[in-house]
Amino acid sequence: MSMRPSIAVKLALARHLTATRTFILGFIFIILVGALLLWHPSSAAHTRLSFIDALFTSASAVCVTGLATIDIGKDLSTSGQIITLMLFQMGGLGIVTFSVFFLGIMGIGISFKSKEIVQSMFINNPAIDFLHILKSVVIYTFIIEASGTAILFFRFSYDFAPGQALYLAVYHAVSAFNNCGYSLFSDSLISYRDDATINLTFAALLITGGLGFIVIHEIVDRIRGLQKKFSLHTKIVIITTIILIFAGMALIYIFERKNIMKDLALSSRLLVAFFQSVTARTCGFNTVDIASFTNDSVFILLILMFIGASPGSTGGGIKTTSVAILFLLIWNRFNGNEQVNVFNRTIPQETITKTVSIIFASAFSIVLITSILLFTQASQPLVSQSRHFFLEYLFESVSAFGTVGLSLGVTPQMNNIQKFATIFLMFAGRVGPITLALSLTLVSRKRSITYAEETVMVG
Repeated sequence: MSMRPSIAVKLALARHLTATRTFILGFIFIILVGALLLWHPSSAAHTRLSFIDALFTSASAVCVTGLATIDIGKDLSTSGQIITLMLFQMGGLGIVTFSVFFLGIMGIGISFKSKEIVQSMFINNPAIDFLHILKSVVIYTFIIEASGTAILFFRFSYDFAPGQALYLAVYHAVSAFNNCGYSLFSDSLISYRDDATINLTFAALLITGGLGFIVIHEIVDRIRGLQKKFSLHTKIVIITTIILIFAGMALIYIFERKNIMKDLALSSRLLVAFFQSVTARTCGFNTVDIASFTNDSVFILLILMFIGASPGSTGGGIKTTSVAILFLLIWNRFNGNEQVNVFNRTIPQETITKTVSIIFASAFSIVLITSILLFTQASQPLVSQSRHFFLEYLFESVSAFGTVGLSLGVTPQMNNIQKFATIFLMFAGRVGPITLALSLTLVSRKRSITYAEETVMVG
């Protein structure tokens, strides 16, 4: 009889603790543990962090956002910096990924729920070998981060002692590949604005991390001759990524050529435009002062940040596939097609519906948090200052949701309510607003109720 209550509790937990909720609780757990570690006096370089700043820093690292209320290089000790490195490494790949990988290595059985979580993160086709992809994720991560570290170490060794150069190389390579954007340099990468090696290495890490592991896996298999053609998912991701990078680069170049780039050589202009187009979609490194950009360029950055990286990657945003499907939907409707067709394939209606839901939920989340940031801001005497804060807070909200980390400089000035609101938005951006909403619903099973149809005027 004594066993029955425990069995009932286990059954209740198994019923309510879905894969989605487990995934979200895992992120919350890492954030809280990271906050406590960063709150410890040993993590501070000088003055102990307040708990809200420790929580903000931990959430930004785990959600691979890169927004910071402190100077990571100056305010954190070496141990504190290493904690942030571990946080954005785990946040980029997911704590469940590490757990499942090591359980697999040790030959310990893996639960169906754990497999479901990892598959939802990295795999678009359930028929793909689960453990093979999982091992590939870890191997690719190690190889790419090690390669980035080697190149950055070679470059940093000209400016720093070998030990310091290696430390900086490891930290920034891991931060870049995981699309976090935390830098140990107070000015991010502004000092290396004209350095092609630094710019191209960081850009390569950012792009690779933002493609998604299934895309990387297919590219590697194609090179090795193990795969004859790319999946529809990979085609859409690659094409959309290329378009966004070079379209963003061209527009930023046009809008900034007489502003922040006016005194730069052509090669430096191209580097600046290219790097900011890449980093705006996924990561918060910057080689110029974003606050000095024209309104035109800021608008382009907002669009790129909202779109973000690709599914199954370490980045956030609504994802490249979502914006591609939205444009394909519009294009097919203009051409009289009821279905969304591309590359001789038809995208399922369920995917279309999910895409529209994600875009709407994402926009609503940004509007909600922007409103909170504005309403909780201390009143300003001048209307112009209030409008100035509107742009800053909108930019901050989109950056937080897209887990980008770019800022117009308002982050350190936030009050506690604004910091909590931004933490929530970073978290929602990392796990996805739809996923977060579904995890909060009391009933997890699907319901489909149909009533008599009645038309409503639209448009």
